[in-house]
Amino acid sequence: MRYLVRDRMLAFHEEAWIETEHRERVYRVDRKLFRLRNTFAFVDTRGDQMATIVKKRLTVHHTILVKEDGGTVGLVSRRAFAFFGDRFAVRLRDGRRLRIVGNFWDKEFDIQDRGTTLARISRRWFSIRDAYTVDVMAEEDAMLLLVLAVCVDHILHDL
Repeated sequence: MRYLVRDRMLAFHEEAWIETEHRERVYRVDRKLFRLRNTFAFVDTRGDQMATIVKKRLTVHHTILVKEDGGTVGLVSRRAFAFFGDRFAVRLRDGRRLRIVGNFWDKEFDIQDRGTTLARISRRWFSIRDAYTVDVMAEEDAMLLLVLAVCVDHILHDL
C-alpha cells in the first residue's frame, strides 16, 4: 500500500499527516518542541498515541529510539563515517537488523530485511520539500516502517 507523508507548513508547531493512497488520514505525527529531547508522537485518528520517536538533542551520533507502549521497539542510528555500505542501522527488539539503502541525497531509499525490500521511500514525484511517499510491501509492519521513514527523514533533515 502507498502512504503519503505531508508536513504541515506554516504551523505554530510541527505536525505531519500520514495518509493512504486514497487520501484517508491514518496517523498524525506531532513534534513536541521545547524539550531536552526531540520527541515525535504517532497518533491515530482517534487520538490514541501509537508510538513515540525520541532523539537526544546533544549527541555525536544521530540515534533515535522508537518506543511503543512504554518500551523500546527499535533503535535507528546513523553511522558517522560510512563511505561504503549502509549509512543507517536499525535494530529491532525482536532481533532483526534492517538495512536502509539508497540515494540519500535525493531522499530515495529502501528499508530492507535480509535482501527483501519492506518499504520504499521517495520524494521523486513531489516538488514541495515536505512531502514524500512510502510504499509498504510488508503490510503487517506498516506502522513500524512508517515510523522508520519519519526517523530517517528527520535525521537527514538535521544534517
